[in-house]
Amino acid sequence: MTIALASSKAFSSIFYTLAPINRSNFVLACSGSNHVDVVDRKRRIVIFGSSLALASTLLGSSQQRFPLESAIAMEKLKEKEDELEEEEDRNVNLFQKTSSSVVYIEDIELPKTSSGDFANDEENAKIEGTGSGFVWDKLGHIVTNYHVIAKLATDQFGLQRCKVSLVDATGTRFTKDGKIVGLDPDNDLAVLKIETEGRELNPVVLGTSNDLRVGQSCYAIGNPYGYENTLTIGVVSGLGREIPSPNGKSIREAIQTDADINSGNSGGPLLDSYGHTIGVNTATFTRKGSGMSSGVNFAIPIDTVVRTVPYLIVYGTAYRDRF
Repeated sequence: MTIALASSKAFSSIFYTLAPINRSNFVLACSGSNHVDVVDRKRRIVIFGSSLALASTLLGSSQQRFPLESAIAMEKLKEKEDELEEEEDRNVNLFQKTSSSVVYIEDIELPKTSSGDFANDEENAKIEGTGSGFVWDKLGHIVTNYHVIAKLATDQFGLQRCKVSLVDATGTRFTKDGKIVGLDPDNDLAVLKIETEGRELNPVVLGTSNDLRVGQSCYAIGNPYGYENTLTIGVVSGLGREIPSPNGKSIREAIQTDADINSGNSGGPLLDSYGHTIGVNTATFTRKGSGMSSGVNFAIPIDTVVRTVPYLIVYGTAYRDRF
């Protein structure tokens, strides 16, 4: 009886909300003129009231569950945001720590005079190409690719110059002439020397390439298309690759990466996540007719560079070429 009363109240409330009541019909239905109709109506009222009670119970449990699920989702989202912020901070710190070791190289050609001679007029010189390099030591030695300064290396008329722009330890930018110290076309490596004039330089921190793993993060800093100090990020895509050198020989154990390496990146450092130099960016496969990187890029392993550069500085040539 109690359930029937509560259900009828609930039924009446819902009913009034949905449609107006015809009072005479309501009285007639409850007067007992048709016993079967009254019983059926009571059954419907009990069933409908029970359904409302069940729905109310389920709604209450959902209200208790959904806030908990929302809180868990918000916590996971915050964790992901924190991870992204940490990754971004690492990238920013790595760039700030290492970019001052990267140099911008311009190959220029002096203009001809009216008599056909070449004038020492660098202001009106023609820029033949640009590339990258990095500071090897505090004495002013700069490592780059051979193909970046190939015109200077093969210049027979004294018309080629190489300008090296970089920043010192105080953050002051300056530009100096780069003089060739040593060449190794077989490995596409070259060493230049600039006059520091008492400025303190920031040499790169050398890493190793013999323990690299496919999938680890790597970072390329250089000057693609003349845009100085550009950072691109990727992974080590492959190891032990073989690529051609400028003189047609093979460079072995090259590092493959999907970090973008475009025209002007050549000679710049490839870094690991600690900011250690693991390679020298040197080549990329391009989409036919586009000149753009296809995502298949290569760097000379730093272990090859470490074996070669000291001989280039002291003897001007690689060890194998000394005899």
